[in-house]
Amino acid sequence: MISHTVRTFRSDETLPRERQLAWRIAEVAADPVAVTPEVTEMIINRVIDNAAVATASLGRAPVVAARGQSEAHPSEPGATVFGSMVRSSPEWAAFANGVAVRELDFHDTFLAAEYSHPGDNIPPVLAVAQHTGMDGAAVVRGIATGYEIQIDLAKSISLHAHKIDHVAHLGPSAAAGIGTLLGLPVETIYQAIGQALHTTTATRQSRKGEISTWKAYAPAFAGKMAIEAVDRAMRGQTSPSPIWEGEDGVIAWLLDGPEGRYVVALPDAGEAKRAILDSYTKEHSAEYQAQAWIDLARRLGAQHPELKDPANIESIVLATSHHTHFVIGSGSGDPQKYDPTASRETLDHSVPYIFAVALQDGRWHHVDSYAPERAARPDTVELWHKITTVQDPEWTRRYHSNDPAEKAFGGRVEIRLSDGTTIVDEIAVADAHPLGARPFVRENYVEKFRLLAGGVLPADEIERFLELAQRLPELTAAELGGLTVWAPGLPTPPKGLF
Repeated sequence: MISHTVRTFRSDETLPRERQLAWRIAEVAADPVAVTPEVTEMIINRVIDNAAVATASLGRAPVVAARGQSEAHPSEPGATVFGSMVRSSPEWAAFANGVAVRELDFHDTFLAAEYSHPGDNIPPVLAVAQHTGMDGAAVVRGIATGYEIQIDLAKSISLHAHKIDHVAHLGPSAAAGIGTLLGLPVETIYQAIGQALHTTTATRQSRKGEISTWKAYAPAFAGKMAIEAVDRAMRGQTSPSPIWEGEDGVIAWLLDGPEGRYVVALPDAGEAKRAILDSYTKEHSAEYQAQAWIDLARRLGAQHPELKDPANIESIVLATSHHTHFVIGSGSGDPQKYDPTASRETLDHSVPYIFAVALQDGRWHHVDSYAPERAARPDTVELWHKITTVQDPEWTRRYHSNDPAEKAFGGRVEIRLSDGTTIVDEIAVADAHPLGARPFVRENYVEKFRLLAGGVLPADEIERFLELAQRLPELTAAELGGLTVWAPGLPTPPKGLF
């Protein structure tokens, strides 16, 4: 890896394009380095993972609406849309599939200076591949780049510290991934990256307070913008430059300001793109910082059944990282995080709610655990309101550690019982994490797909998709068109403008 220092440059300073971050990312994307076998295997896992969570969400209102929008933009050859028989224009297909992937907040994650769901790169890369007649090997190369760039940016540049939504890293990474897929020259990829970043910077209000359905749309929109940016760049159109370093650019006005400095490490020429191996998927349909807490709550509920009754509890305090405390904990100051009538999206970002339900139920279910009647159960509401979070310096340090063996997303729980006794326990990483109690391997991804697709897809469709997905690097362009699912009996999309 080569470290690149990135800062704001005044307009009267000289910054050659070759020294701009967008150009250096474009060089990485254009590098024809081979994808390693272990990265290829993980890409297959994540394609299956994305399809699992997308399939489970096909009947949900945001996904139905996005599917309707995509079906209003048919194209030949076009790209496939999960749950539909219509091939749509690639940007709209990527949009609909991106919403389906993100709706349940149940696919992979990477957390560092910024957080991300790098699997969001897959829908735009796959859609463009299907539309342009690329094969499975090209898709693997494009996905490897998308993961590499988004994760490298997430390791280096914090967006949430400035209340900028994390999809601002996704626009450039998806544009880079598409550039790799198509074998575009550095110049073209550079222009696409600038345009993709320029059009995908937005505030974090989409993940604050009463969280709306736009939460699932935001990354899908970034993927759509990346495709449009590539299209414009391929037509010879240019983009704002320098996009990160300019006097009126992203760093100067959206991030650390004119004095800000970042060090972004990117692969050297000829160096394999391996960042996907640093990411991790979810066993549970909840914000990633809640994954370990669900596993700890399940364990405590089994060991101490008395904890399920709020009458036995005086207080439960989760000592955790700064990020968990302020984003999904009581440190956010969001009263909605304790509201039993809150939206699913809001409850997904409430670790007090999640811990209470997992403690009582001994499990977490992507539908049942969020059901309105489950959230409103009186004993759950009583227990839930006794749970708070606090920021702990050591857990914050571990959260930001660059050492994979030390990096942690959990914390320490102290439960004070009504009789004055206390129960203390802790967890560093989720059970499914690579360093967890039960790390996810191929069979877990396949099982997750079968579980989430069961009842949505016919049995033969489940097996057809799994067989095809596991041959991804070998797929011809014609076969790649089958890397989707069709589901009977889905709701009819509502009408809009299109």
